[in-house]
Amino acid sequence: MRETPTEIGGHVNADNASTQDAKEPRGLRGGLTNYGDHGFSLFLRKAFIKGAGYTDGALDRPVIGIVNTGSSYNPCHGNMPGLIEAVKRGILLAGGLPMDFPTISIHEVFSSPTSMYLRNLMSMDTEEMIRAQPMDAVVLIGGCDKTVPAQLMGAASAGIPAIQLITGSMLTGAHRGERVGACTDCRRHWGRFRADEIDADEIGSINNQLVASVGTCSVMGTASTMACLAEALGMTMPGGASPPAVTADRMRIAEMTGTRAVELAREQLTIDKILTPEAFENAMRVLLAIGGSTNGVVHLAAIAGRAGMEIDMAALDRMSRETPVLLNLKPSGEHYMEDFHKAGGMATLLRILKPLLRLDAMTITGRTLGEEIELAGPEFKQDVVKTLENPIYPQGGIAVLKGNLAPGGAIIKQSAANEKLMEHEGRAVVFENSEDLMNRIDSEDLDVQSDDILVLKNIGPKGAPGMPEAGYIPIPKKLARAGVKDMVRISDGRMSGTAFGTIVLHVTPEAAIGGPLAYVRNGDRIRLSVKSREISVLVSDEELAQRKKEAPVIEPKADRGYRKLFLETVLQADKGVDFDFLRAATITAKTPRSD
Repeated sequence: MRETPTEIGGHVNADNASTQDAKEPRGLRGGLTNYGDHGFSLFLRKAFIKGAGYTDGALDRPVIGIVNTGSSYNPCHGNMPGLIEAVKRGILLAGGLPMDFPTISIHEVFSSPTSMYLRNLMSMDTEEMIRAQPMDAVVLIGGCDKTVPAQLMGAASAGIPAIQLITGSMLTGAHRGERVGACTDCRRHWGRFRADEIDADEIGSINNQLVASVGTCSVMGTASTMACLAEALGMTMPGGASPPAVTADRMRIAEMTGTRAVELAREQLTIDKILTPEAFENAMRVLLAIGGSTNGVVHLAAIAGRAGMEIDMAALDRMSRETPVLLNLKPSGEHYMEDFHKAGGMATLLRILKPLLRLDAMTITGRTLGEEIELAGPEFKQDVVKTLENPIYPQGGIAVLKGNLAPGGAIIKQSAANEKLMEHEGRAVVFENSEDLMNRIDSEDLDVQSDDILVLKNIGPKGAPGMPEAGYIPIPKKLARAGVKDMVRISDGRMSGTAFGTIVLHVTPEAAIGGPLAYVRNGDRIRLSVKSREISVLVSDEELAQRKKEAPVIEPKADRGYRKLFLETVLQADKGVDFDFLRAATITAKTPRSD
């Protein structure tokens, strides 16, 4: 028989499961620490929190957690204090109790060996802190490349109501009258410096102007891509993807996010009701239409895996053939994120893309995506988002390749590639790993010509480890000086969404676990055909098998710590580079749907 709860300081002295309707917010009663006495657990919890000056009235409200990823090492999150205050304001206005708490914060260029190596750790930190601490809903604040996917992965596993808040993009700067912004312009000007087109003084001057404020990269890199995908998934407030970090628009979105988080708690609109097959299909449409980062494929696969779904790469490629690039942003176009925001942001894009979307997908507003598009208002004249009839590029930004070099698939960002190189056959110039690349790429003795194909091995999930963004193999200096701007480049690694060129990535299975890439040798002929979606090494199966027998691959291992965990459990690129034990126990659906 259920015991009758007693009241202590105006609060029920029992856990939520035995005393409250499951649909009501639990507040401080949720997830009580186990002392063998529920009443004492709540009594003790209240005693300590009251030490911070809280009253019983404050403690009787729905508790909304706020994930604080501020860090001196993360300038992309440099506006975190202001965002947290705005979120708290929204929570208080809606009658909730805001509680911010820290988790790991990852910045792309401050993480060694690579931010991707730490994404899964951040997702675990996020999930376990959501589970460990009492909260009825959670606001996830992230921006830099791996933070948003890590948070969505962790929240998907934790399962409570959740809403994403993006930190926002940086402003653009100027160099000698030319508008510049990180990080497509970083790579373009560094290429000019490597080719001796500009000197050290000028590259230093450019370095001062590339990042004009705190915030994420101002082009359609991975951070901007994940911001757009989070909104396409229905996980942000409408309009939440595009406002720059230092604007009032961003702060208003933060306040509205806090308010909506309280409503999510009361409605019990849990994350599984948002992250549906329809939502992932919409996100993939948007990824293709924005010319988004190739990293978006990996992150969507990881988030889907946490939600019990699997990305169908063949279906993604079919979608790519019918979904043109509409967004005129670097590196596929010419504009920046602040221009996209002024052009109406995601509302403008979704309105144009509407015929290709699953409009019945639920969003965190409690309304469908179709309803949100209608509420966004009428279109207006702008030149950043093109029409389906007049796109930036006739197909989606990403194409999926297969062949004997990549039996499990590979991808290319075709919208940022050189059209002349997308049907190409050439001689392989092979680098065994990143160290080999650094030691030889700029050697005057390197046997390389402009029509060769650069191949870099062992930078996949296990090989590096952590699948670094080293797939953007630099043009050998002696060719760069001769005016060569692009070559076909192939690896089992990733590249930044800000990068450009004819670059084949995510070759699966990777070299470090014995994929065919491991057995490619200098001088082998390789064929790339984006039209036929093929990437093949022109060597017989018998020859590849003989090479494998002569030099079998020994997979990398580690003796202790996180690296040991990583190497023993990490999955391949097509599964999102997640840990095998973090994916949902049962994969129940493939997305996109076939119907």
